[in-house]
Amino acid sequence: MIELYYWPTPNGWKVSILLEECALPYRVYPVNIGRGEQFKPEFLAISPNNRMPAIVDPDPPGGGAPLSVFESGAILLYLAEKTGRFLPKDLRGRYEVMQWLMWQMGGLGPMAGQNHHFSQYAREKIPYAIERYTKETNRLYGVLDRRLAGREFVAGEYSIADMAIFPWVVPHEAQGQKLEDFPHVARWFAAMKARPAVEKGLAVGAELRKHGMDDDARKVLFGQTAATGAPKP
Repeated sequence: MIELYYWPTPNGWKVSILLEECALPYRVYPVNIGRGEQFKPEFLAISPNNRMPAIVDPDPPGGGAPLSVFESGAILLYLAEKTGRFLPKDLRGRYEVMQWLMWQMGGLGPMAGQNHHFSQYAREKIPYAIERYTKETNRLYGVLDRRLAGREFVAGEYSIADMAIFPWVVPHEAQGQKLEDFPHVARWFAAMKARPAVEKGLAVGAELRKHGMDDDARKVLFGQTAATGAPKP
């Protein structure tokens, strides 16, 4: 059974959605990122970047010792390869999926994340920062909209690229984006939401999000330095 170290955020949802799509048995281990649980030594042993999600697979392909994987994109690739699903085997198809997975990892996720930070979580509202990241998020939605024109899914067939991108579009209203401005994204988004496994994946740990962001969580999430979580001398 896969061990999923998780908190219900867009990056966490990527993995819970794929696990549900693959019908892989898994057990959730909540990592309360607002209370600093990501800095515990036992978690850093499997996720040295002190970020969730992470997984431990006690039965990796080829056997041997349990295998831990951190970084959500790497987890998606690992589980797709383990199951032989949602990642094409031919070279062209494989890289079609991988480049859009990397687009999410290097573009949509980080830019929407900064959008969330400055528009929702930062105590000081900085107009330049809010405008900068709202516009960049808008630009990226435009890229996605053009990509989805004439395609059911991002890489043609349903894949881990869709599962990576979708969770970052879920909070589109909080990002200052209107799906009606992006008709192809809107159509794709509705199709994704209608998938039973996606619905189940989004529901994992939903009760953990009820408490919102308090001052202690802000200090933990936005006050990290290289010394945070470092081993004690």
